[in-house]
Amino acid sequence: MSLTWHAEAKTDLGDIAVYTDEATVEKLSKDFFWYSPVLDAKLKDKKADAIFAPRDEREVEAALAFAFRHRIPVTVRGAGTGNYGQAVPLEGGIVLDLSGLDAIAEIGDGYARVQCGVKLGSLEKKARETGQELRIYPSTFAKATVGGFVSGGSGGVGSITWGNLWDGNVLSAVVYTMEERPRRLEIEGRELYDYIHNYGTTGIMTEVVVPLAKKTDWMQVVAQFDDFEDAVRFGETLARNGDIPKRLVTPIEWPLPSFFKPLEKVLASGKSVVFAETADGTLPQLAVLAAAHGGGIGHVIPAEKYRKTIGLSDFTWNHTTLWALKADAAYTYLQAGFDPALYMEQLRELKRLFGDELLMHVEWVLAGGRLLPNALPVVRFASEERLYHIIATCRSIGVEIYDPHTWMLDNGGRGAVNGMQLRKSVNDPLGLLNPGKIG
Repeated sequence: MSLTWHAEAKTDLGDIAVYTDEATVEKLSKDFFWYSPVLDAKLKDKKADAIFAPRDEREVEAALAFAFRHRIPVTVRGAGTGNYGQAVPLEGGIVLDLSGLDAIAEIGDGYARVQCGVKLGSLEKKARETGQELRIYPSTFAKATVGGFVSGGSGGVGSITWGNLWDGNVLSAVVYTMEERPRRLEIEGRELYDYIHNYGTTGIMTEVVVPLAKKTDWMQVVAQFDDFEDAVRFGETLARNGDIPKRLVTPIEWPLPSFFKPLEKVLASGKSVVFAETADGTLPQLAVLAAAHGGGIGHVIPAEKYRKTIGLSDFTWNHTTLWALKADAAYTYLQAGFDPALYMEQLRELKRLFGDELLMHVEWVLAGGRLLPNALPVVRFASEERLYHIIATCRSIGVEIYDPHTWMLDNGGRGAVNGMQLRKSVNDPLGLLNPGKIG
């Protein structure tokens, strides 16, 4: 690609920050794809030709018009905490860094309207000052942006009660098209499905309205079990208990807890655990439930220390994988959906076949109103061939795998993308938005 537009960008785009130095381009062309050794090998050399860093919608519109005029691919970036190469430019061009659009426009009764670059951790803090809180957020919420989560994520902490992003957890969004004169679209209702978890392929999101829940004082509890199956059963019982408000129910198989170094003094050796966030005052109920499943309460972080010390959610969702990677770089992970009627049999069969090659980590969630034992098993990586043998085996016994070792939306966690493909053809007629990510 000819880079004659470099000089023109710095003169024609006014005050928009344009970076072409090697260090900045290299840093902002990467996300956390290195969680996958498959993606690491394929994406580590990919990078943009320049970084554009607009600070408001007017500058976003100008940057997109410039890119369209010069036929330059554009890959959008939030904080770069995604794991699938969402923010990695496969064909060079421009990385549009939207972290500078970081204004909280409004926090109202039951909602927040924010620019896409607002960090979820900052929004949670502001919301709690008003007696409210986020419904769902990823384990990377301290760094992750709202726009990045909506465009690249799916669920997280809080999904046990509120479901995934598609379950009413995005109320509306402002999106810009990639055309000669970019259009400003205000999206709501079912149309949002073509923009949630889209990697910025169907439009550039600049503003989001998310619902807020009433603030709860959250207690954090570690329940410990000799047997992982007991831990998972306890998790299901807790997840189904409508009398206990909850934000997190995460069963984790030993030896994964041994990797959580900041917690090593409070976690018993050899014990599988369930990490739970439940409303303050529910400890007696949790103790009874744990005992009924052959376990007990091993550690409690009281509600008054919430967000004042390291929290249990820092070891759940894909942070579980991160702690494993810190212990041994040979680990990677899968994203799995177990059959709620057969999950225990499926778990047993996978453990029989793969043993400690596949360490189990379950997240109890709601999805479409159904309680599901979704999982992010930690896998000891041997080869790409072996990894896909494990994936094929999972699928052969009815365990759905959302492949985290591909950058393709339709092969990974997004599922069917027919609507998105149609939307892309209208909003991005030249196919310049994050090319190569949607089939």
